Amino acid sequence: MKGVLLIMGALALTGCSAHYKSTDVKTSTEKLKQDMPVSIAVPKDGFYGTTFYHGSGQETASVLQAAFVRYSEKVRISNNCGDVECLSKATTTEGYLVVPQILHWEDRATEWSMKRDKLEVKISVYKASNLTLINSTILNGESKLVTWGGDHPQDLLAEPINNYVSQLY
Repeated sequence: MKGVLLIMGALALTGCSAHYKSTDVKTSTEKLKQDMPVSIAVPKDGFYGTTFYHGSGQETASVLQAAFVRYSEKVRISNNCGDVECLSKATTTEGYLVVPQILHWEDRATEWSMKRDKLEVKISVYKASNLTLINSTILNGESKLVTWGGDHPQDLLAEPINNYVSQLY
C-alpha cells in the first residue's frame, strides 16, 4: 500500500510544475557586453492549427525586453520589425539584435482536458555591426498538468527566457 501511495504522490508532484527545455542551435563563448544597446524584433503571432493568438508576438518581445533590461540600460522593442534585416536597418550599428520566432503556441483548457499548454520559441542574437549570429536557441515549455485555470502559453515565457539571457552575459 505504501508503494502505491508513493507512486501516486510522485505522479501528483510531476503534474504540479511546468517543464522547460532548451536546444542550442548556435553557441558561442563570446559573452554580451552590458554597456551595449539591445534591439528586439517582434515575432509574428503564434498559432496552433487554425487558431492565431493575437498579441503573442508582442508578449514574447516584452518578456525578452524585461530579461535584457537586467543587463543593459538601452533595450528597445522595434514594433515594425520581425526579422534581422529590418532590425538592422532600423537601429544603429552597435550592440545586439534579438530576433525571436514563435514556432509553437498552444493554449489548452488544461484544467479539464488534461492537455498541457505548449510553447516553442526560437531566439537568435546577432551582433549589430556585421549581423554575425552570436547565439541561437530553441526554448520549449509545457504547463503544469494540475491547474486551477488561468494558465496560458505566455506564462511559460519568463523563466526560460530569463535563464537564457542570463547565460548570454
